Amino acid sequence: MTAGVSTAMRIAEERGRQSSLERALTCAFWRTVQNEPMPVMAALEAAARALGHLYRQTAAAHGPGGSCGCGWQPDPEADLIVLEAMLAAAVMQQPVETLAEMEVAGRA
Repeated sequence: MTAGVSTAMRIAEERGRQSSLERALTCAFWRTVQNEPMPVMAALEAAARALGHLYRQTAAAHGPGGSCGCGWQPDPEADLIVLEAMLAAAVMQQPVETLAEMEVAGRA
């Protein structure tokens, strides 16, 4: 297997894992809001706080004396910039068309 194929496979696997986590978080968010109605911004603020808590807990496991050996070193300032950019990109992203709405591009 070439390095390019191996890298492409790792990237595809990571994207799949990220999608799985996004779906799980989305389902948990909507299930909670449905079961315990609250103002939209209150729910989103709670989700943001939860993400902050997850970051802090993960950083603690990776900081000095942390138990994880993956090599990630937390950098709160730089990491916050990345997380803010991801949030902004997701907010500004146009909705994806459903398969039914897409134009036919060919035949299989």
